[in-house]
Amino acid sequence: MSTTLPILSLLETRVLGVLAEKQRTVPDSYPLTLNSLLSGCNQKSSRDPVMQASEAEVIAALDSLRALSLIVETSGGRASRYAHNIEKVLHIPTQSTALLTMLMLRGAQTAGELRINCERLHKFADIASVESFLEELAAREAGGLVVELPRQPGSRENRWMHLLSGAPVIEERSFASAATPSSDVTVGEIAALKANVAKLEAEVGELRGVVGRLCKELGVSAM
Repeated sequence: MSTTLPILSLLETRVLGVLAEKQRTVPDSYPLTLNSLLSGCNQKSSRDPVMQASEAEVIAALDSLRALSLIVETSGGRASRYAHNIEKVLHIPTQSTALLTMLMLRGAQTAGELRINCERLHKFADIASVESFLEELAAREAGGLVVELPRQPGSRENRWMHLLSGAPVIEERSFASAATPSSDVTVGEIAALKANVAKLEAEVGELRGVVGRLCKELGVSAM
């Protein structure tokens, strides 16, 4: 098939990313069952954004990816299992797949962040090695799979982003505008703040539970 892909949805890239990640991190459980794949898609850690996809939505994403040959389904035992087919379809090495996987799962990142986050998928010797593979992905003859984003005000490194879901929307901001708080808060920013608050509240609740149990075991009253 052609290596020029149609634009994938966020869930489709999440499904693809989870399959590529779990192949390296839990090889004994790979290929994945639908339940394992669903859990990986809705995982709260190491995911940006955090999702709450339904089983039906994941099945629909699998059907779309299967039509593009990006995944293969195998039968065995009591449940069907799914594996990715990224290297064969896109004609890229495993090092590039590791970088693409982290970008699909965690969003835009610098080369330094990618080197750290890819540790369990592939150990890059240094940041220069990461940048070399990113540049190859960007200059790919059949169409770039990643793009280097403009440097943000105050940042030392540029971030990279995958292009499987289309070109990213880049907002140009000057140093002056970045330093001046804006009165126009977007819906996305509000949603992100609410998500962060909810996450912090959940963590506080868990810590209170731990403190309560420790106090009970020690026979002291919780403050």
